[in-house]
Amino acid sequence: MEFKDNQAIYLQIANHFFENILQKKWNAGEKVPSIRELAIQFEVNPNTTMRTFGYLQDKGIIFNKRGLGYYVTEDGYKKVVEIKAEHFINEELPAVFRNMKLLGLGLEDIQRFYEKNNKTK
Repeated sequence: MEFKDNQAIYLQIANHFFENILQKKWNAGEKVPSIRELAIQFEVNPNTTMRTFGYLQDKGIIFNKRGLGYYVTEDGYKKVVEIKAEHFINEELPAVFRNMKLLGLGLEDIQRFYEKNNKTK
């Protein structure tokens, strides 16, 4: 994984968790890779991955079974959707709307592009 300079590494690793949960690679009750495994995988200090795990626990996405590891909570998927939706609405959509205005695009244009790119094959 190549890390971006504009966001803390632990949050970028958290986004890796979000992606895996949203893609249902990691489901409720399933064990996630350990702090050490992720530190090796991402080539970061274990303290960085520990910070990620703390963040995810605080958000109610994972929980620790002492001596066994970390697992996705029962409502982990729902919580990830809420976090990602809030981020999208507050952080990404304003830039999209700004670009739409600059380019003279309306909602009907976006609807057309959306439908074109989401046709079931």
